[in-house]
Amino acid sequence: MATFVDAIHNSSDQINPDQMYVKKKSEYNVKIARDTRQHCYISGICILPSGETIVADYTNKRVKLLDKHYNVSSDFEVDRNPQDICQLLPCRVAVTFKLLTLNTHNVQFILLEVSNGKLVFVNKFREEYDYTSTLQLKHAALGITYHQGDLYITSGTALYRYTHNGRDWQPNQSLYEDTGGGITVYKCAFSPDGDWIYVLNLAQNKLITLTIAGTLLSTFTDPELQGPNGVHVTPKGQVLVCGISSHTVIQVDREGKKKLATLASEKDGLRYPVSVCYNTNTDQMIVGLFASNKISVMELN
Repeated sequence: MATFVDAIHNSSDQINPDQMYVKKKSEYNVKIARDTRQHCYISGICILPSGETIVADYTNKRVKLLDKHYNVSSDFEVDRNPQDICQLLPCRVAVTFKLLTLNTHNVQFILLEVSNGKLVFVNKFREEYDYTSTLQLKHAALGITYHQGDLYITSGTALYRYTHNGRDWQPNQSLYEDTGGGITVYKCAFSPDGDWIYVLNLAQNKLITLTIAGTLLSTFTDPELQGPNGVHVTPKGQVLVCGISSHTVIQVDREGKKKLATLASEKDGLRYPVSVCYNTNTDQMIVGLFASNKISVMELN
């Protein structure tokens, strides 16, 4: 069931045509009876072309399917804490996990797909070429993004690209690395044309912009971006970033150099945002929260 909050921002003074404005915020409960923890922690979100939403619930070790009205319609229990999620095919997603050790040869993500309205496990990595493969990593897997046939996985200190050789997935290269201390390469997102990669530096409260080859283009910091946890780029190239410590979701320009707008903040009732995604079907922004049983859904213009 949704709860509604009055309009947050007014678009009457809109100057930049790329700038987004929030018309209304709604909240939807994503906790289910089978959850073992008191509160949810929606660490990752993706929207399927069908209009359904899939969220990763870190604390309850579940992946949840939401219908077009953001009601939980199916769930899948996993044995580890899901860290991030990305769409591979129209009905298929990959989910990364937090591991207790980095020196592991276990597969560090699983594949799920929507079949007959239910989330089901896919034990074979199969795509249009009808091949199968598994991806075994020798590094942590925090964030995951799928772009133009390649997988991009962040380890906390590096961004890796994996390509398919016709039989299995192989590391192509480490595109970017920052060993300055803490989680410096957390999550990432691509510009629609694939020329730019936006990467979160959690340790230093930064959004960095890279070329597809991994060359640093720009670094963005702002008092309203503290503890960057989630990043998403809309099909129009609008960059959305949320900060867990600043309790904000902001929009940054395409070059990753300046803030265009604060879309939501603590004064709007937003607390501890950790993931963000844009629903192209409804022109809504979905925000996942830490230690909350609700997601925030904001209508944009």
